[in-house]
Amino acid sequence: MTSIRDLLADRVGVGETYRLTLTERDGTLVAVHPDDDSPMDVAVVEGLESITRRPPPQPVTVEILDRVVDGRVAGKIVDADAD
Repeated sequence: MTSIRDLLADRVGVGETYRLTLTERDGTLVAVHPDDDSPMDVAVVEGLESITRRPPPQPVTVEILDRVVDGRVAGKIVDADAD
């Protein structure tokens, strides 16, 4: 049986990585989810120590995590280097 959690995880791409441009909203780094089917944008809440500026001037690679923060799917910066 497929659970709602499994369906949501598939829809938002838990475990997937994306190159995202971040902006700051109310003290949180956020990005538009690159998948148009995702019901949530991304709140980057981990890996922040890898960036020197908030928001970073270039896109960063973010892994989608399996939790929700402030109505957005949580993300972790896994690569802050410019391409």
